[in-house]
Amino acid sequence: MNEQIEGIIKNIEKVMIGKREIAELSIVSLLAGGHVLLEDVPGVGKTMMVRALSKSLGASFKRIQFTPDLLPSDVIGVSIYNPKTLQFEFRPGPIVGNIVLADEINRTSPKTQAALLESMEEGSITVDGETIQLPKPFFVMATQNPIEYEGTYPLPEAQLDRFLLKIKMGYPTKEEEIEVLNRAEKSVPIDDLFPVLTIEQLNDLREQAKQVHVENNIKEYIVSIAQHTRHHENVYLGVSPRASIALMRAAQSYAFMKGRDYVIPDDVQYLAKFVFGHRIILKPETRYEGITEEQVIESVLRYVHVPVKRYVP
Repeated sequence: MNEQIEGIIKNIEKVMIGKREIAELSIVSLLAGGHVLLEDVPGVGKTMMVRALSKSLGASFKRIQFTPDLLPSDVIGVSIYNPKTLQFEFRPGPIVGNIVLADEINRTSPKTQAALLESMEEGSITVDGETIQLPKPFFVMATQNPIEYEGTYPLPEAQLDRFLLKIKMGYPTKEEEIEVLNRAEKSVPIDDLFPVLTIEQLNDLREQAKQVHVENNIKEYIVSIAQHTRHHENVYLGVSPRASIALMRAAQSYAFMKGRDYVIPDDVQYLAKFVFGHRIILKPETRYEGITEEQVIESVLRYVHVPVKRYVP
């Protein structure tokens, strides 16, 4: 594991017990320039994970609590007339930050959800016809509760496609939950976190991750997996070429985290369900049978031939 990244993960583990994999995947997305959708029931630590990551990086942290009455201007910002200067001045909204927590994103209207599209894809916002670049890194971690449906607006496919990874937190084990109680007995662990990496160092790591080599047969492997989702008997709509790019970038970041300057098939296989799972649409009869997106991706991986040629730097 890259030493600097290991430092971030260990810092997060002071707060998040038994969530190392979630921390690693979040950093994969951060290095790849993507965004993360955390989906799980309330109280398992989704918000705490985002806060711990932001404090570990010393990055500016903004939180948007999505509600049905939230407006796009509440997210992006608004221009206010200044009578002294006789001009309109832009007051940025909470979207202008390094790490943005979009809490319960499926509780707001599609119009407000769409306000995030440009910022997540282009790294910029448009106000009164003027494009404003967001700070780098710009990283959105959104949360949603899959249980409650009243008063919610399911994310459209175009919005889901903007998230590099979709992750489920899961409940802790008995031993992990006891440790959570021990740590929270006399203090709030998040208050004791300190930055272990600067923004400049993080941006440098992101540039290094882009230099990780992807052999042609690995690219063919990624494309073969993507194409097979488009013809799978249980899939109504397969992944797009954007998803193939997302899987390649995620694999580069994951390989870099593991201290390699090249991607191997294992990287692709491990990340495929997190990158492709939320990008496919299953047929209605498939859902009735209880088959999940993850199971479909696993069946695709079993079917597609794995390249065996090894890249030697």
